[in-house]
Amino acid sequence: MNKREEQRKIREQKQHAAQQRSARQKLIAKAATTLLVPLVLIAVVYGIMSQGPVYSPVEIADVDHSRGSNEGVKMVIYADFQCPACAQEHQVVAQAWNVISSRTLMVFRHYPLTGTHAHAWEAATYAEAAGMQGKFWEMYDLLFMNQAYWSTLGNVEEEFDGYLRQLGLDVEQAHRDLGSDDLIQKIRNDQRGGTRAGVRSTPTMFLDGRLVATPQSAVELISMINEAAGR
Repeated sequence: MNKREEQRKIREQKQHAAQQRSARQKLIAKAATTLLVPLVLIAVVYGIMSQGPVYSPVEIADVDHSRGSNEGVKMVIYADFQCPACAQEHQVVAQAWNVISSRTLMVFRHYPLTGTHAHAWEAATYAEAAGMQGKFWEMYDLLFMNQAYWSTLGNVEEEFDGYLRQLGLDVEQAHRDLGSDDLIQKIRNDQRGGTRAGVRSTPTMFLDGRLVATPQSAVELISMINEAAGR
């Protein structure tokens, strides 16, 4: 065999090896796709099924935290416990509540801004855990009233546990509830429903399903409720 024929044979061998590698790669890719597609479909279906129902600002659900008159103006508030503006709104509502409670149904829904507020999610979970023991609104008040302090802490667990004890709640039970699927899903569903309704910042308030400007004083809120009740 002369040198030219030897070189030709080497080229053919290399081409054949390259074709074999290409065929193997195509076979592997096909097998991976065949396996991946069902897994992706399963993941999508599971994700859809694991998401609970969301409610618009005109819908009040059994899972909602509400107080006041069921026949009154529906005041739905999406808020973040670590948001300073939400703490201000909490104060406004508290100052107006005795006047408006007989003709207002207040509903609180979670919208923790986790990218901005380090403890917002944990605060929401503690509020829900307290709610599982019948003290959501009491924890709601404590979290907002003490926000300026606990927002500065590196770790809030001890502080929040103190609030549970202050309310006479079972701390161990609350800790078990903090990681429950139902609790976590409630917060996520509130967020999803808020985003769908047009919430882009906190606090966001709806009166009978209508997005309104956040009231800056108790007098302004009372006037807004009076107007909504008169329609």
